[in-house]
Amino acid sequence: MRKKLKKYRKNSDFVEIFGFHAVQAALKNNKRVHQKLIISENLREKFKNLSKFVNEITFVPNTKFNKIYGYEKNHQGIILKTSKLQQPTVEDILDRSKEKKSEIVIMLDQVTDPQNIGSIMRSCALLNCKSIIVSKDHAPDITTSMAKAASGTLEIVNYLRVTNLVRTIQQFKNNNFWVVGFINKTDNTIINSKLSKKCLFVFGAEGKGLRKLTIKECDETLKIPINVNIKFGIESLNVANACSIALYEFSKSNSNQIVVPRVGLELTT
Repeated sequence: MRKKLKKYRKNSDFVEIFGFHAVQAALKNNKRVHQKLIISENLREKFKNLSKFVNEITFVPNTKFNKIYGYEKNHQGIILKTSKLQQPTVEDILDRSKEKKSEIVIMLDQVTDPQNIGSIMRSCALLNCKSIIVSKDHAPDITTSMAKAASGTLEIVNYLRVTNLVRTIQQFKNNNFWVVGFINKTDNTIINSKLSKKCLFVFGAEGKGLRKLTIKECDETLKIPINVNIKFGIESLNVANACSIALYEFSKSNSNQIVVPRVGLELTT
């Protein structure tokens, strides 16, 4: 019996999503297959309208609900068991980009905090970035805390886990993306940079930053200008905040962007 249960869990295509906004967005996504909606009894009236999206709905007494799911403090009294989303491949994204005049993609190098990644997803959804790329070995799979932090944007932002970031960067470069790595030790700022119409922005983990191999593959490195406070040890931005600022700058420059050719560094309009 235990072996069968273990095998089922390993091969299961279903996940649990916690929190009202994340659950509501997932329920509206027709690419998912919903298995069950579980709601705390004291929220029956508040969430009863969601029952139209799923065949099976269970109301659980509040005490029992918290006993089962109390480890997840932000469940907000609602949990959805639903199918995992099928993510596109890098090739899919690059093929689709050929039809676009402008595109921005985020790559995270060893960023491991699910809540940070979820926050980045939210910024991506609001600033017209459709895809986040991470390493399979140095980044988490989609978790309940990531989905909660993403606040529903998991449904519209791709999350690709690839085997080799350097190889993936090369694929983007071969498809006319300009690769920008964000580091602190550079004089070039994103404020003064002329961004290409198609960019891959690469961010490293807080503290560690980008790995040397990753930096080597970037076309250029930029920083976000900040006022460092050494006295109180405030020396860097949270990676989610840095992504938001960079995405905003890309969006702001969208109307007067230039094309950066893959051969040479000369800029052409």
